[in-house]
Amino acid sequence: MTRDEALALDAADPLARFRAAFDLPDGVIYLDGNSLGPPPVALHGRMEAVTREEWGQGLVRSWNSARWIEAPLRVGGKIARLIGAKPSEVTVADSTTVSLFKLAAGALGLRPGRTTILSEAGNFPTDLYALQGLAALLGPDRARLKAVEPEALPDAIDEDTAAVVLTQVHYKTSRRWDLAAVTAQAHAKGALMIWDLCHTAGALAADLNGADADLAVGCGYKYLNGGPGAPAFLFVAERHQGQIASPLTGWMGHAEPFAFEDGYRPADDIRAMITGTPPILGLAALEAGLDLQLQADPRAVEAKGLALCDLFIGEVEGRAADPELKLVGPRDRDQRGLHVSFAHPAGYALVQAMIARGIIGDFRAPDIARFGFSPLFLSHAQAWDAAHALADILAGREWDQPRFHARAAVT
Repeated sequence: MTRDEALALDAADPLARFRAAFDLPDGVIYLDGNSLGPPPVALHGRMEAVTREEWGQGLVRSWNSARWIEAPLRVGGKIARLIGAKPSEVTVADSTTVSLFKLAAGALGLRPGRTTILSEAGNFPTDLYALQGLAALLGPDRARLKAVEPEALPDAIDEDTAAVVLTQVHYKTSRRWDLAAVTAQAHAKGALMIWDLCHTAGALAADLNGADADLAVGCGYKYLNGGPGAPAFLFVAERHQGQIASPLTGWMGHAEPFAFEDGYRPADDIRAMITGTPPILGLAALEAGLDLQLQADPRAVEAKGLALCDLFIGEVEGRAADPELKLVGPRDRDQRGLHVSFAHPAGYALVQAMIARGIIGDFRAPDIARFGFSPLFLSHAQAWDAAHALADILAGREWDQPRFHARAAVT
């Protein structure tokens, strides 16, 4: 593809109008929205209103007058529209790690007599860590984590499997699991299905209810643009509400939090999965990102994102002469999410050399240079420019400078 052809695609792009809605620095091509989304322009005014007016003037009264108390369910209802769920099935609560811990423990309770939580080897570490911690807490007679290679996973689901836990889009390879097919495989053996949607929500047009999914979690700071450390969300299918029990029982999960009873009496709906006081500032930022995201058709978002990935892969492989650079993950767009990963022995230095040129991606050990293609603020021309910059850096070994090999704390 020529750059003029890429510009022509941008001229016809119905999502191009969203670029101006994000506060991004001039001269930067941001290919890391799959790790931390940029702030919407509207966010700054919204945060000022929350801090100066609602908090500064309303003070504690704003729990009622500004509807702070409703925020976890209100914002969760907006996320539901992006993941194919009912508003009553999603709430915002805690972090992804804590939410997954709660749902995995709840799944064990819904499948008494079963002890195995099944996942894939190489799943995002925090998911495996949380499941390891749960198994250690409960002991081997009540819970154990079994992680297998992806190709072995369907056959590993058996009569002792309480839940299967998978990240729909793999954080390194971008490989995409089929929501409906894998959920059906779990159900066929009587197991529950828990999906991690961190690289799905806001990127792919997911349909949890169409897939008959049971439980799901996801973060708010990637494609949903909720800001660093934004609160996470969790999904509980309506049929499991009132039955699933959270192991972290806090006052906001109580049926009547302001009755101030000594004994815990859980709510009989999605509120039972909330634990502590809602983080209002984080919720406000996340809601600003969602209000922007919801203006776009999720199917159009997915289609453009996959097209950007295809363009980038094609241009890199067509120009990069370095035989050590290898595409990681599926080439087929139907099996891929919205980030592209290339393996290279100098992957970290390669990413740093790109950043020095104003093209921001990230690195995942041991050798992955990872580039995310958020459709709302990226253009086809930017994908073309980034690919050609990568090829140039490889051709001139621009990455092989001491400053690009010095490891920072966050990669």
